[in-house]
Amino acid sequence: MARKLDAQESRERTLMILTPVVSVLLALIIGAVIIAALGKSPLQGYAAMLQGSLGTPAKLAKTLERACPLIFTGLCAVFAYKCGVFNLGGEGQFIMGGCVCASTIFGLHLSGPAGLVLGLVAGIVAGGVWGLLPGVLKITRGLNEMITTIMFNYIAMYFMEFVFKNLYSDNGLPKTVAVPDSSRLPGVLGTHVGVVLAILLAIFLWYLIFRTSFGFKIRAVGMNPVASKVSGFPVRRLVLLTFIMSGAIAGMGGAVELMGKTPYRLADGFGSGFGFDGVAIALIAQLNPIAALFVAILFGVLSTGGTMMQSVIGVPTAIVDIIRGLIIIFAIAGMAFIKLPQIKSFIESRLTGGAGKGAPVDTPKKTEVEA
Repeated sequence: MARKLDAQESRERTLMILTPVVSVLLALIIGAVIIAALGKSPLQGYAAMLQGSLGTPAKLAKTLERACPLIFTGLCAVFAYKCGVFNLGGEGQFIMGGCVCASTIFGLHLSGPAGLVLGLVAGIVAGGVWGLLPGVLKITRGLNEMITTIMFNYIAMYFMEFVFKNLYSDNGLPKTVAVPDSSRLPGVLGTHVGVVLAILLAIFLWYLIFRTSFGFKIRAVGMNPVASKVSGFPVRRLVLLTFIMSGAIAGMGGAVELMGKTPYRLADGFGSGFGFDGVAIALIAQLNPIAALFVAILFGVLSTGGTMMQSVIGVPTAIVDIIRGLIIIFAIAGMAFIKLPQIKSFIESRLTGGAGKGAPVDTPKKTEVEA
């Protein structure tokens, strides 16, 4: 019996690893069919995509720069979901990181290393505070974090609009003045140092989650908060800390985006879509920080290479959005299919009030925290 369970777990683990790879291949195949239906060459189109995103060191640097904000928002979602916290506010936390970073630099008239360091710290703190607020509402009032974090996204967007239209507008234009040259992130290998920070952060979070006692507690709370509380884990404190750290990661991404990427200013569209792309990246990566890093880079390849594909074979860049959407759909559907026997067993046990015939369902559970 034990061997059978071990074999089943090994098979499931293998399928879970293969699911994202197969999802990408299926999405590319369907994308090729669509391109062919438009009378264009799929091979030529994909070759142009690779050439446009990875063909030269400069293009690779551009791809990594495009992927950088997605790495931060993806890691934000990974860390939150590992603790059973469904943080959908990565976009708002990212935006607030950029807004407070800009306000710190412009409001205090900072320049040089002081502006760089204080701006980055301000962005991290702002993201953490913006994550803390829905965490407090969840713990004290029992409010669903999926709803509150989405609401906070809108507050952040309108606050950003106030900042770039009124507070620090560039001569009345709907954008802020640019960050001073001396307070921008230094360049490295054709891109900015924020890319290196994002990669190092992914490695650090992997170690923190899977190789430390703190990470074990986070994962335990995410899998079963009730059992964790019985075991003596400070569930409320861990959940609140997860909200703060998750928001701080996204806030850091917003500050890095502002100080590291042209045009070095806040304007309409700053951070748009990054939060929900981060959620998709976390799910495709199966809540693994290192995998999230590579999925974000894949999204960067699609984004950067799509422009080249359009110019070479004349297909709309919407093809790239279709491929990206298909990757998400196939990845989530594949994971649900693998877990289907356990899901059925769980439903049967709930309906009959018994333990069910199958193994317990190993799916993320919503963290319930007593008020």
